[in-house]
Amino acid sequence: MSAQLDQVTAQTANDPDALETKEWLEALEAVLQNEGPERAQYLMERLVDLARRRGADIPFSANTAYVNTIPADVGAHCPGNLEYEERLRSWMRWNAMAMVVRANRADGDLGGHLSSFASLANMLGIGFNHFWKAASEEHGGDLLYIQGHSSPGVYARAYLEGRLTEDQLINFRKEVDGRGLSSYPHPKLMPDFWQFPTVSMGLGPLMAIYQARFLKYLHARGIANTDGRKVWAFCGDGEMDEPESLGAIGMAAREMLDNLVIVVNCNLQRLDGPVRGNGKIIQELEGEFRGAGWNVVKVIWGPGWDELLAKDKEGILQRVMMETLDGEYQNYKAKDGAYVRKHFFGKHPKLLEMVANMSDDDIWRLTRGGHDPHKIYAAFKVAQEAQGKPTVLLVKTVKGYGMGKSGEARNTAHQTKKLDDEAIREMRDRFNIPIPDDKLAEIPFFKPSDDAPEMKYLHERRKALGGYLPARRMKADETLVVPPLEAFKNVLEPTAEGREISTTQSFVRIITALLRDQSLGPRVVPILVDESRTFGMEGLFRQIGIFNQQGQLYEPVDKDQVMYYREDKAGQILQEGINEAGGMSSWIAAATSYSTNNRVMIPFFTYYSMFGMQRVGDLAWAAGDMRARGFMMGGTAGRTTLNGEGLQHEDGHSHLFAAAIPNCLPYDPTFGHELAVIIHDGLRRMVTEQEDVFYYITIMNENYAHPGLKAGQEEGILKGMYLLQEGAANAGQRVQLIGSGTILRESIFAAELLEKDWGIAADVWSAPSLTLVARDGQDAERWNLVNPTKEQRVPYVTGLLKDTQGPIIATTDYMRLYAEQIRAFMPKDRTYRVLGTDGFGRSDSRAKLREFFEVNRYYITVAALRSLADEGKIDLAVVEQAVVKYGLNPNKPNPVTQ
Repeated sequence: MSAQLDQVTAQTANDPDALETKEWLEALEAVLQNEGPERAQYLMERLVDLARRRGADIPFSANTAYVNTIPADVGAHCPGNLEYEERLRSWMRWNAMAMVVRANRADGDLGGHLSSFASLANMLGIGFNHFWKAASEEHGGDLLYIQGHSSPGVYARAYLEGRLTEDQLINFRKEVDGRGLSSYPHPKLMPDFWQFPTVSMGLGPLMAIYQARFLKYLHARGIANTDGRKVWAFCGDGEMDEPESLGAIGMAAREMLDNLVIVVNCNLQRLDGPVRGNGKIIQELEGEFRGAGWNVVKVIWGPGWDELLAKDKEGILQRVMMETLDGEYQNYKAKDGAYVRKHFFGKHPKLLEMVANMSDDDIWRLTRGGHDPHKIYAAFKVAQEAQGKPTVLLVKTVKGYGMGKSGEARNTAHQTKKLDDEAIREMRDRFNIPIPDDKLAEIPFFKPSDDAPEMKYLHERRKALGGYLPARRMKADETLVVPPLEAFKNVLEPTAEGREISTTQSFVRIITALLRDQSLGPRVVPILVDESRTFGMEGLFRQIGIFNQQGQLYEPVDKDQVMYYREDKAGQILQEGINEAGGMSSWIAAATSYSTNNRVMIPFFTYYSMFGMQRVGDLAWAAGDMRARGFMMGGTAGRTTLNGEGLQHEDGHSHLFAAAIPNCLPYDPTFGHELAVIIHDGLRRMVTEQEDVFYYITIMNENYAHPGLKAGQEEGILKGMYLLQEGAANAGQRVQLIGSGTILRESIFAAELLEKDWGIAADVWSAPSLTLVARDGQDAERWNLVNPTKEQRVPYVTGLLKDTQGPIIATTDYMRLYAEQIRAFMPKDRTYRVLGTDGFGRSDSRAKLREFFEVNRYYITVAALRSLADEGKIDLAVVEQAVVKYGLNPNKPNPVTQ
């Protein structure tokens, strides 16, 4: 038996039969030597399974030893010219540093990051040189979610490739004049370069998972051939603390996303300090991913450690590696070889003996696996060839590698953006950058001549992989035909006598009509988060099926019903379960498919509005950055529409969230004809014109009669406001009532009360988008500010109301701020009063909720009368009479405080 087995046996405490243990271990070693680790693993799994079935309590562990997953004698070697690649990488490191430091010497407040790319440089180099394919006729292209803080290094590579100019590098983080480079990956700001935004933290891995699943969806439905395409997502180990980073890894394994690779850059540090100073982040993440069903590859140690590990016959080195904390590893790389000898190898006399013939410099040159091209290449190749499950690479690196005393492995590394002259000199010398001493103070960029062998090699590698990356397609090459508005005839006409429907039902009719359209039907992507029956969309289950790569392996319990739950390998619905973040990530994948897949898709993400914008607001902002195109449908919207559900279910603020995103077009329609006009125009803008906008549309489940579309209303609907009905022409006094969503109907009823009870005429305005009305007004206001001598623009809403009479009262099912957006654009000398649903939601009937929030017909009527009194047009006593007549409680507490 080997010395290693003797040592293990000796360490086994309270062994009642050491001889039997010895025989079992010898047998296992024989299998390892003669038949390999796969056979040994199989036998061990069979033994553990048998023991558990016989009642043995065997604790589960998803961890392996703290060594490289791929043995040194098994991993593939990088086939490239490593001398050229090392020089190219060094030049990129220098140019990335120069870009950030120059920017901050000119303007110390610009910021920037050096340390993330410093630790990632080898990995990005191997990927760009040997693995990541660009889109071509033969290959759809790999999709890269690049760690956001490493952007300077990606720019440095693109500079050497000739894709970016020196002027652009000089203007890093100076974008206003249109010459600079964005701080992080931003497709909005660099639309032909970055594929995806990966800051905010955590969104990259989450979106990558659903992007990989969407590629499978497109392939299964025959829309695009996505075979061979990979989604690569790079993130930091500190970033894995974000719930979004790990929140969907179970889905990735369940969906067998073997086209997905997540690379975790384990440099052991986050922004302020160690990720797990008292633990081991690589082991923790291994347990998370392996337990979820992923293929896990650890790249921990560089090649210098292989010889030491081979000598480790007693397992002492491996044990010390495992017992050493990340906080200690961080300290080792911030010191020197002598420190490592004393504090790491000094943990055991035999380890000191093992390195006795090594100098301190030799010990210092023992690198981490993430800085060795062969170790990285071997891991990338395993990930590239993985089948049946997703792969995570846990790669150990040094944060700020190459930055020396200015930041290498130090807690300050992440924020380091300014280097003194000595640090710059050290970096030049460390990476052999051919810049003379008398030029160092200028921190010049370095770029060799185009005919330099390294430069030729750089271009040859990308040519072999189909072109340059990252690169983004701005428009799809295909043209789809949008049907005429008349295709939605069943919601454009008035509802039949005595018939009532909701805008949710109108939406279902519209999407059903779209699904039947020969051109657009296959491109519609209904995305649902386990509320299909709430929205009356369960009929789609049987009609178009729910996407599942395995199909339906069981008979659904409701098979005898017309609308049974049907899963299908080519299903069209993406059913995400109770998971708004997942639904939004799927929507983003579909909404950007024109760019990532050259296929225009039309996603409709339908969800409880309360659990939409406030829960996925960060993703919605990322969608704006990504120039997404699609429809977000906020169901059961409004604070008083969803009766009976309570405080956390009632939405009075989603339109304020939506208003903050510049390329989001928010609408709150009341009637089916408004909804049809809005969706049809959205199809025109996003499909026909390929405009980079997306829509947030709120729909309600309250039934009422719909008046149908009247000629000429389309423009006003799309601009956000139009005259729905006029009051009596011969009335002595007049008011203007504005409303949206279901509360518009309360304005209509208030108009009836004003005329019947008080002889006052009311014009009623439908406002499907007060946000768009406000944006128009702000645009006109800005124009007038900077063009004082030119013809002054009149805001749209000002033009609508300038020739009307009486005070203006706006009422919505949302916070007052929603309607307050347009106050500045009201005609001069006119009272503008806003009613809204500020405060917490609660359960009750719709009528009681509208009374509680003071947005019902009676409060609107009283608000109109009070506004007339304030203008001196009626006596205050009339207002008092109305309060009594309608039973309003003057001592009722403010709903905001309740």
